[in-house]
Amino acid sequence: MKKIISLHPLRGIIIYFNPPQILAITFLFLILIGTLLLKVPTATYEPISWLDAWFTATSAITVTGLVVVDTGSTYTLFGEIVIMFLMQIGGLGLMTFSVLILMMMRKKIGLRQRLLTQESLNLNQTSLGGLLRLVKLLFIFSITIEAIAFLCLSFKWVPEFGWSDGLNQSLFHSISAFNNAGFSLWSDSLSQYVGDPLVNIVITGLFITGGLGFTVLVDIWDKKGFQKLSLHSKLMLSGTLVINIIALFVLFFLEYGNPETIGNLSFVDKLWGSYFQAVTPRTAGFNSLDITEMTVPSILLMMLLMFIGAGSGSTGSGIKVTTFVVMLLATASFLRGKSETTAFKRTIKLHIIIRALSIMMISISLIFLAIFILTITERAPFLSIAFEVISAFGTVGISMGLTGDLTTIGKIVIMIMMFIGRIGPLTMAFVFAKRRQSSVRYPEEDVFTG
Repeated sequence: MKKIISLHPLRGIIIYFNPPQILAITFLFLILIGTLLLKVPTATYEPISWLDAWFTATSAITVTGLVVVDTGSTYTLFGEIVIMFLMQIGGLGLMTFSVLILMMMRKKIGLRQRLLTQESLNLNQTSLGGLLRLVKLLFIFSITIEAIAFLCLSFKWVPEFGWSDGLNQSLFHSISAFNNAGFSLWSDSLSQYVGDPLVNIVITGLFITGGLGFTVLVDIWDKKGFQKLSLHSKLMLSGTLVINIIALFVLFFLEYGNPETIGNLSFVDKLWGSYFQAVTPRTAGFNSLDITEMTVPSILLMMLLMFIGAGSGSTGSGIKVTTFVVMLLATASFLRGKSETTAFKRTIKLHIIIRALSIMMISISLIFLAIFILTITERAPFLSIAFEVISAFGTVGISMGLTGDLTTIGKIVIMIMMFIGRIGPLTMAFVFAKRRQSSVRYPEEDVFTG
């Protein structure tokens, strides 16, 4: 952060912020606005505390889905609209909307606005020249896919709940799912539709698509062939497919005989339940099974999936699938004695590997610190605390029932983790650290490791 002190007494101090700092300040400002709107008397049926309004606004703008009060029974239609607006802004990014408004007004988009948009969408490897086209396609695609999902869900829920409630449920869950927010208007999330093909396909289709990343979606649209895709898109698509398939079969095996989850369901419903619960920890936040009744191995698997998260430049968070895949590939290359890390006949640059390592280490350190604090402040099982922290960091929103019982300190810690998880651990580090290029080089020397 640079300070320039003017000689003119009326001009005071001019402070220049870098893109990560502006992104963090913007999110904080939106959280403040959301908190104020949710405290308006017309937003809730019964008054809620400032802390609960703050928590809900943070959860919505970071598209997490963790709640301290039941969304459907606490918030009025106005309150639900506020939450939907926060989810949409949080998922696509405020700078995306700002750039779109400037484009519609035919205003020139400067370098600073492009850098901010790049930072807000976590698209640091995307050229500034192609960023505006990406933003335009992003907005059109998002609105289109949400509209299609809204119509599909309306066919299910309008006959079931009537026109008013049915349309509201369909719109709310479409926005929540595509933006990987995980907010639901039912206290048991989507458990009542565990075996419903339409709800399973539409909801998972929304958050998987939103979680792939906008650069991948545009790449698929432009190239129309797997072999022509960029290395990032290939790693993202193949990584997502492999992780989802493994998670599906492992959860199906672990929960097959559990009467509290899928044990008493038909074989087809067992598959639907396992499928939904296998893909939703990737930052979606919905659940069709009772999380508290799942086996410990299943819980541990879900924690790993929440930690991995979705794709870069997507509506999801976590360390990102490509970060996880790059670290696996780098480890495999080291074990095989290779000097370079390769995938799909392409070499992954060293600075990408270092970046992935930095994201991994910062994330693990933050999660450990948050768990450590909550083990002091909360009277809850360690597994529940660890699950809650990782869910908040990955902006997933799945809970083992601890959220509503958190102490004031506990809620603040979880809010901080949601905030860091959404803007990204590396971006958060750059808020406080300055990136400097040094021309000084030092002699190399070995260090014993392992």
